[in-house]
Amino acid sequence: MSDTTSISSIVINSADPVALAAFYSKATGWQVTSDDADFTTLNGGAVTVSFQRVAGYQVPVWPLPGHHVHLDLAVADLDAAVKDLIALGAGRPEEQPGGGDWVVLTDPEGHPFCVMAG
Repeated sequence: MSDTTSISSIVINSADPVALAAFYSKATGWQVTSDDADFTTLNGGAVTVSFQRVAGYQVPVWPLPGHHVHLDLAVADLDAAVKDLIALGAGRPEEQPGGGDWVVLTDPEGHPFCVMAG
């Protein structure tokens, strides 16, 4: 494998890419750089995060198997960030395996993501 290979984007399946990108834009401060109804992209870090419309999208159910990837968000103040993310529309599942080191939340479409002090 070439040493010039790098990950340029993470793409997340979605029922509504524009709305989901808006949530993550508010959560991260990243900018929406394309907002097509079928494919929306955020920029602000080493890789882009995109959301693509999938017909018949099915919400992952935490903590059941079936979701294949999740985002980890590093924050300065874990408790404040969790409160802010919930105010933006995130959910907080009952199952919390982090032992206080991180918190599992779900975005408005049900994708789990983790928030940790960093």
